Amino acid sequence: MKVVEKFISINGEGTRAGELAVFVRFRGCNLNCSYCDTMWANEPGCPCEDETPEQIVSYIEETKVKNVTLTGGEPLLQKEMPELLHLLAEKKDLRVEIETNGAVDLSGFRTGEQSVFTMDYKLPSSGCESGMLTENFRFLEQKDTVKFVVGSQEDLDRAGEIIREYGLIGKCHVYFSPVFGKIEPEQIVNYMIEHRLNGARIQIQIHKVIWDPNRRGV
Repeated sequence: MKVVEKFISINGEGTRAGELAVFVRFRGCNLNCSYCDTMWANEPGCPCEDETPEQIVSYIEETKVKNVTLTGGEPLLQKEMPELLHLLAEKKDLRVEIETNGAVDLSGFRTGEQSVFTMDYKLPSSGCESGMLTENFRFLEQKDTVKFVVGSQEDLDRAGEIIREYGLIGKCHVYFSPVFGKIEPEQIVNYMIEHRLNGARIQIQIHKVIWDPNRRGV
């Protein structure tokens, strides 16, 4: 598996935001979002370590951190990801979050009661909405999350349409996250108030507040 970095930090977003987590970031992505903050990890020539699922699990256990975040790039593109997820599912004390971009079929990756999906839905400003697989909404459970990264009013309006069309509030967690430096959080809150989006949340990326927004390994 193509691993570009492993580190311990806090979850900067998601349902366990603010908690310690061990991150494993994989190389490569099938999208090219305009606001991507890990573009470097998507490059074919990005330096990486070839690691087996067993080596990754061994590293995770050695950290003694219970929250695990698998991210990228797009982690589900790794051919050995099903094997890694099965191995992690055997570790009942771990809580595994799989960050996925909404453009990979999730049907074959549901493994273990303690694993959750955080799935993006790419909005117009990303330039990648055409790649979204809306059939993935069928596989989401209450413990999972759909994240809308918004950078404009058009994005907010489109997110509202998707939330209503697929009945996401109540089906899973629903988060709005601003594109860093592109939209004021207040604009998102005002939209939530105007449309009475009970059950949705706005979330600021904590790690970009604590550290330099461009810093790696946090």
